[in-house]
Amino acid sequence: MTPARILIVMGVASSGKTSSGQAIARRLHAPFLDGDDFHPPANKEKMRAGTPLTDDDRWPWLSALAKALHVAAEGKGVAVGACSALKRAYRDYITEEAGEPILFVFLEGSKELIASRIAARQHEFMPASLLDSQFATLEVPGADENVLTVPVALPVEAIAERVVKAVPHLKSFRRKQ
Repeated sequence: MTPARILIVMGVASSGKTSSGQAIARRLHAPFLDGDDFHPPANKEKMRAGTPLTDDDRWPWLSALAKALHVAAEGKGVAVGACSALKRAYRDYITEEAGEPILFVFLEGSKELIASRIAARQHEFMPASLLDSQFATLEVPGADENVLTVPVALPVEAIAERVVKAVPHLKSFRRKQ
């Protein structure tokens, strides 16, 4: 893994990106930015209507999130985000837009487990009907990417513990502040 001061928790809808990202951010005393907050209204309306986003819908959203994470990391020395980042091209673009290395924390889980989670929750604009398109779009991160894969079946605090142990450079940086 390449050391990074920006971490993005990634995966399909209902994999636990937000709750895991918040837990990691708490442990690192880092700001947390949820990618959902950076979607323009048009993207939210499309998803609410059950229409999957296109790449053209995603580029401005990914750019806005990447730039905000960079600014947050500048201020605190570390930042944690949550973003589906389903395709390698998206992960590469986010890294390019941030202008620095990013560690992607891939929450990996079976379609059955995640389908049970999405059925049990109510999301502002992500209906369960889009889960198939999420899995169809997902390009599992390759061994050559800056990624830490963590099973979604773990409890949130266990996920956060595993991630924080994998980034000791961030813990030591925080202690120096």
